[in-house]
Amino acid sequence: MLMRNVEVEGHGRVDVRLAAGRIAEIADGLPGRADLDGRGGALIPGLHDHHVHLMALAALAASVRVGPADVGDRAGFAKALRSGDPGEWVRAVGYHESVAGGLDRWVLDELVPDRPVRVQHRTGALWVWNSAALRAAGLTGDGRFWREDERLRSFAPPVRLDLEGVGRRAAALGITGFTNADPRPADGLVGMLSALPQRLVVMNRGGPVKMMLDDATLPAPEELAARMAAARPRTVAVHCATRVQLLVTLLALDQAGPVKGDRIEHGSVIPLETVPWLRRLGVTVVTQPHFPVERGREYRTDVDPDDRPHLYRCRSLAAAGVPVAAGTDAPFGTPDPWSVMRAAVEREGRETVGRRAALDLFTGEPEHPGVPRRVRVGAVADLCLLHVPLQEALDTLTGDTVRAAFVGGHRIQPG
Repeated sequence: MLMRNVEVEGHGRVDVRLAAGRIAEIADGLPGRADLDGRGGALIPGLHDHHVHLMALAALAASVRVGPADVGDRAGFAKALRSGDPGEWVRAVGYHESVAGGLDRWVLDELVPDRPVRVQHRTGALWVWNSAALRAAGLTGDGRFWREDERLRSFAPPVRLDLEGVGRRAAALGITGFTNADPRPADGLVGMLSALPQRLVVMNRGGPVKMMLDDATLPAPEELAARMAAARPRTVAVHCATRVQLLVTLLALDQAGPVKGDRIEHGSVIPLETVPWLRRLGVTVVTQPHFPVERGREYRTDVDPDDRPHLYRCRSLAAAGVPVAAGTDAPFGTPDPWSVMRAAVEREGRETVGRRAALDLFTGEPEHPGVPRRVRVGAVADLCLLHVPLQEALDTLTGDTVRAAFVGGHRIQPG
């Protein structure tokens, strides 16, 4: 493919030839018939969402959204759960206690006693089923299931998955790659995800080894270090959503020895005194700088005051030389990386980043997210063509500027 009149950083307006899945030439006046006129729009690396849950995202099409911004209060929550045909299972997602308090089977029974209902907390860690759902599945208990997705798969009815829609919408935003971050991926996941046109990294299926930590079952540093050593030479991606989870992970990495590409997922709470430790280990932090914006109201009551200054660091990590990248964590956060970039730029406090740094959060190497890619000869042709020059795109940081996306030199989004 030959693109004419595209803006490439460091080259100005030039022509770009793609061949064998890579960028073959960048120059002015390349010979040959043009396949595409860029009209002066910027050609940038395709965006890579470094932390996403693709099957859960694909299930949104068959789900009812019940987050604070979707239903507001208990009455709205009940109305949402009663939607749909009588007797059908209801799959609700995005719940937070600010809507209607804590949930168990009996609370859900008060709202919807006549149909099977299952509600997922917005963290993705907890499902709550009502009595009708429990009876239909032959289960007992209070209806609360903590990190039991793998077991529950065989009890709930199949959900319609809109993977085609996920891929299409992502391509329209310039996303050319995903890192799927499920800790216990289902059998056959890689085959199912192959329906997506994007490049894929799948944790625990060839990608990094995902390690989940929960405070209630936190391993000793020595135990976690042993798990890391057993995973070598593969890299590890450790879920760190609390201060103590981060400290145990850093101690374990010290004992096991880090390797290039090891990752901290989320880094929800990173005390300032641990930043030099992170730099020494060379570990990459894959964070969600949009969460303090999307969840700011709830964080003001849910998060310990001592932790609030340390939430989802971004600028301070980069300034200290810690590799940092971002993932949307969709569907538990927005699936739009441009919205994440805007949040990283506009969030309150000292962790805001510049607009170019915000873009680079999503242009890292798939296997090394903290290493930004550039449009250069020899690079893999996973690219995003914009309608506008780069500076104009940075001024707005919106997916509306995306014209086309390419994976391995093949267009996945019409331009």
